[in-house]
Amino acid sequence: MKKNNQFSLIVQVNGAMISVILVFILISSITTFLSVSMTSDTVGQVLETSDLNKLFLYFFGTENMYFTQNNKEVKDIPLTKVGFQIATNLKINDAKTFFERELPGFSEFNTNIQVAGQGTDITTVPIESSPPMELLLKQKDAVPSDGNQTPPSNQTTDGKKIVYIYHTHSWESYLPLLQQASTPDDAVSSNNALNVVGVGDMLVKDLAAKGIGSEHSTIDAAEKLHEKGWTSNNAYQYSRGLVQEALATDQDLKFMIDIHRDSQRKTLTTTTIDQKSYARLDFIVGEANPNFKQNLQLAKDLHALAEKKYPGLSRGIFSKNKSTGNGVYNQDLSPRAILIEVGGVDNNLEELQNAMEAFADILSEYYWEKKNAKAF
Repeated sequence: MKKNNQFSLIVQVNGAMISVILVFILISSITTFLSVSMTSDTVGQVLETSDLNKLFLYFFGTENMYFTQNNKEVKDIPLTKVGFQIATNLKINDAKTFFERELPGFSEFNTNIQVAGQGTDITTVPIESSPPMELLLKQKDAVPSDGNQTPPSNQTTDGKKIVYIYHTHSWESYLPLLQQASTPDDAVSSNNALNVVGVGDMLVKDLAAKGIGSEHSTIDAAEKLHEKGWTSNNAYQYSRGLVQEALATDQDLKFMIDIHRDSQRKTLTTTTIDQKSYARLDFIVGEANPNFKQNLQLAKDLHALAEKKYPGLSRGIFSKNKSTGNGVYNQDLSPRAILIEVGGVDNNLEELQNAMEAFADILSEYYWEKKNAKAF
């Protein structure tokens, strides 16, 4: 009887070892052929979706079955599924994860929609553009246009600058503002009157009309990246230094706003409200930073105000981790940091001006409400 028990134990141990070896062979094959790897972000994403209390009880129960013998939920924890997902970053029940690394551009569809605006679904998520550096440095002539005038406000921040506006991708522009430009990749310019820096100038003016002072970085990011021998992939690394310097030199700054332009076309990026045409706004929040919840709440508050005052202006709130974008977007530097994409490649000057006037109205209402409630 004793020999049978020993033989049974040996068979179980050998079986367990063979199973472990086979699992590692399977995982190594998948990570080799599909070019996936286990990272701290991968582990974090898996654990965030797991019930850690049950996981702890499961392992505790392997030492003392008293704590888990009547707990069916703990016994049924699919450890093989959790381990497989941690090691490969593939989700058995999500087919997208099997294709996003192999099909160019497919990872865009893995963007998380936190709050969907009108007409927003997984097929209409914002698209980031990444033209080559030589195109980013190319100068394009402007299409002449006039600016709007906004009346002054009876409220004021008394000379304090409480909003920092900057542009990680300062070269992003709009086809109607450019000459000899016809495709989305052509919508770039180093001329600040034609790119998103000019949109930032509109916001500065419109916020001032609401009594809110702002600081605006008008640096040509493409030129600075070129000087350093960097590519557009280093853009957030460069703009991070700008945000850090601004925060260090001005303690009054409350909001960090990075203005971009979407690469989607006009049918998705334009709306009409009360017979006025607007470039629509996308709110982007990075998941891979400790301020994610606070910045997501800020985006939700601004989206809700937009829906109330300008229905359809916001396309919604989208969050990205490091597998679908930068994942941080400098938002770890402030609990009130957002990235907004203003319109798409086809929006014209009037639509951009209307959008910034509306956003300044929304942001100022949010600020004065929080200011009066002693939140700042």
